[in-house]
Amino acid sequence: MTKIEWTDATWNPVTGCSKVSGGCRNCYAERMARRLKAMEQERYRNGFGVTLQSDLIGLPLRWRKPRTVFVCSMSDLFHDAVPDSYIHRVFATMAKAGRHTFQVLTKRSGRLVRMAESLPWPRNVWAGVSVESADFQWRIRNLIRVPAAVRFISVEPLLESMGQVPLIGIDWVIVGGESGPGARRMKPEWVVSIRDQCRSAGVPFFFKQWGGTNKKKAGRLLEGQTWDELPTWSDATDPGPW
Repeated sequence: MTKIEWTDATWNPVTGCSKVSGGCRNCYAERMARRLKAMEQERYRNGFGVTLQSDLIGLPLRWRKPRTVFVCSMSDLFHDAVPDSYIHRVFATMAKAGRHTFQVLTKRSGRLVRMAESLPWPRNVWAGVSVESADFQWRIRNLIRVPAAVRFISVEPLLESMGQVPLIGIDWVIVGGESGPGARRMKPEWVVSIRDQCRSAGVPFFFKQWGGTNKKKAGRLLEGQTWDELPTWSDATDPGPW
């Protein structure tokens, strides 16, 4: 199980990553990996270095109860250090484990697009990209080329106004502020703008947190309410033929 508000469980057939943009500066996964290495956890013997956890590839097949699964919460499946063949093995497991819903989230949308045609995309495998500012909206444009049943955007940490967000072909938007040491402040008007654009476009909106050094105290109310909207199959955009 997991404390991440928008999923039920995490699955990490890969651990470790490297920074690719400003949103990575205060990476929670890096902090956690270093802590686990200090605790002499074998899986984190390399700290935050990319490590293939091949014994975990079949793990979801042993989970009997259906669950929503965030794939590689401690890494990025499409990192350059992960071989194509290994990514295919992960996708093969997801295709077999049809009782679960898998959420694949990446900042490396270029590689996602390049590999997408050769990967299976059953309806239980969702594709998402992380976007922290307007400068990285090209990741969204890459995402809409992926033939996934559900395409989603994680705007976390939101570091500045996103301006007009390209939502055509997008089925779900998550927004959250940065948390932990050195967290950068997220302005309410940035969040409200994205929420309003989602409502106008009919895209489900999920507000994860305000963040900060004490995210529990800051909470997750936006204009007096929680926003826990989730995509449904009827909301999903038909990916059409590749």
